Amino acid sequence: MPTEQLHFEDVAVGDAIPTLTTTVDQTQMFFFSAATYNGHRIHYDTSWASDREGYDDVLVQGPLQSALLARAVTDWIGGAGRLVSFSAQNRAVAFPGEELSFGGTVTATRLADGRGLVDLEVVGRRGDDVLMPGTATVELPVRAQSSTAAGS
Repeated sequence: MPTEQLHFEDVAVGDAIPTLTTTVDQTQMFFFSAATYNGHRIHYDTSWASDREGYDDVLVQGPLQSALLARAVTDWIGGAGRLVSFSAQNRAVAFPGEELSFGGTVTATRLADGRGLVDLEVVGRRGDDVLMPGTATVELPVRAQSSTAAGS
């Protein structure tokens, strides 16, 4: 279902981006490992994860969590938005079957050379536990430029 494009003028410091909530399963983890050439057994072999690594189950890949966090941002900015920078740190483990949430908050907005830039604090969570804090900067279309370009 298409949504209206978010514009620079639509956001303010303190705004929350919509939260992406998902539950990663072992099938998704398998395909992600295949796509990223990650053959580490900690992501598919429960015995290995338990006996060799000391975890209760296999671990959801940090890069998969990061991709879900980036998806929350790119879903919010829409097709005409652009992810300028993204950085996140994997600070805690997640297991398949757990509900994870990914979102963020606008920390700054600015116009730079006619570009509408928005800074975000982003975070991946399991309940109240922070799994992955980070930052992002996005570029959003500026309405004044959009309407000027349309009238040209």
